Amino acid sequence: MYLTRQEEEMYGGSEGPAVQKSMEILVALGDIYEAERLVDITSAQISGVSYKTIGDAGMEFLEELAQDTQVRVPSTLNPAGVDLEFWKELGFSEDFTRKQLRIVKAYQKMGVTTTCTCTPYLVGNVPKLGDHIAWSESSAVCYANSVLGARTNREGGPGALSAAICGKTAEYGYHLDECRKANFMVEVEANLKGADYGALGYLIGKTVGDGVPYFKLLNCTPSVNDLKHLGAALGSSGAVALYHVEQATPEYKNALKDVSIGEIEKITVDRSNIDETRYELSTTNRKPDLICTGCPHASLDEIKTISKKLVGHKLKAQLWVCTSISVKVAADRMGYSKIIEDAGGKIVCDTCMVVAPIEELGFEVIGVDSAKAANYVPVMCGLDVIYDDLEKLIQ
Repeated sequence: MYLTRQEEEMYGGSEGPAVQKSMEILVALGDIYEAERLVDITSAQISGVSYKTIGDAGMEFLEELAQDTQVRVPSTLNPAGVDLEFWKELGFSEDFTRKQLRIVKAYQKMGVTTTCTCTPYLVGNVPKLGDHIAWSESSAVCYANSVLGARTNREGGPGALSAAICGKTAEYGYHLDECRKANFMVEVEANLKGADYGALGYLIGKTVGDGVPYFKLLNCTPSVNDLKHLGAALGSSGAVALYHVEQATPEYKNALKDVSIGEIEKITVDRSNIDETRYELSTTNRKPDLICTGCPHASLDEIKTISKKLVGHKLKAQLWVCTSISVKVAADRMGYSKIIEDAGGKIVCDTCMVVAPIEELGFEVIGVDSAKAANYVPVMCGLDVIYDDLEKLIQ
């Protein structure tokens, strides 16, 4: 892989051991994937934040790294394992929280913004069409590539952090025009709404793996929140990092350009396929004792919708609305948080039902409107899930 003189000096240790180690990681990845060079990035989004997933070894590695380096581009963190402010009220242990705070502090020392969210595009980390970036959370990667038209691979936590430290990443995969072409045509013969988008993403993700699907939707125009849930599900049941939706995403016109008919595999989805997938995503028919929404983290518009449904009502089960601290501040000011809290719900920041140790809090069945959460919670938390539209769950 070709390196510029400046990059060779960074690789050789002229800017310290942390930059040198980061360059070694980037060059190794470039060699593995046959990249020809490094490209400058405009932002990074870094996973490997929850103590639940990285443990003591990850914590100690980050603390050591933080002694010697700063990130070079705007960088944000993935969700942590607890609400960093109200962890005690939610029942999280002091020992877990203490270690979680050490992890976040190490990232903060490196100059990473500690908003702790899987929706960085809602808190100011918004790349432009065509920008090269290094993001790692699967749903954020899908959104950046597909909805924003930025360019990133599904980076691992160390790869994204290395890119942030060096301000560069290896140019391969979705950074290249030829890798952004569609190779699956998905014709959806059903009107979609609510949790249907997650079910569609889960179904197609299992089918296409790491392919690039092109969706033709029937008589429905997805909102950005619908696209967010579609991409999150695609990235969790498969390894999809980029999808196109006809008339809805910025690169759909180029997705089929110069692609022969023989290179496209056709998939047809009807209402029965969607309903079967929705049923498959639930592991039990028992009533949930905790309802969690916000996977990916809820937008202000989604919180507004939830608050409207809860005006004058009292919830029978606990409700967590997971979001970033930035969005929660806006929800507080708009009065949405108070409505949700008066109904018995909580706005939970910095974390979510997947990376938090909710299995230690006494819950048995989690109600979710996220296909990604329905896929991950049974595996990562060992709990049963009910998958449905949020309105039905809270009723």
